[in-house]
Amino acid sequence: MRHEPVPLTRQLGMYEDRGHTVLELRGEIDIASASEIGPFLDRITERPEVRLVIDLRPVEFFDGSGLRLLYRARVRVLERGGQLHVVCTHPLTLRVFRVTGLARLLPPHPSLDEALARSEAASGSL
Repeated sequence: MRHEPVPLTRQLGMYEDRGHTVLELRGEIDIASASEIGPFLDRITERPEVRLVIDLRPVEFFDGSGLRLLYRARVRVLERGGQLHVVCTHPLTLRVFRVTGLARLLPPHPSLDEALARSEAASGSL
């Protein structure tokens, strides 16, 4: 069941789905928006054992600033015993993931349902 994200910034919304915090990024994720998103992402990733899904489907532009956000979130989540999954379908963003190698560290899922199912399988909760 899809919930309407609570807007935290112009480019970031958040909601809960099946025991996961879902962050929906939208629009252009560049240096300006990353500086607004970063503090919210840090607050969420400081939680122990957080189960986080970052949904990039509404993103239209994604640069190195966005990659740094995701990499930092990954490190922080793993340090605290949590899980992080990314949902992405935009061809250019997927290409950035592949070219930079982030796709190996944080494989993007094509749908929210797949990301949530992968998280459940990883935690042994199926």
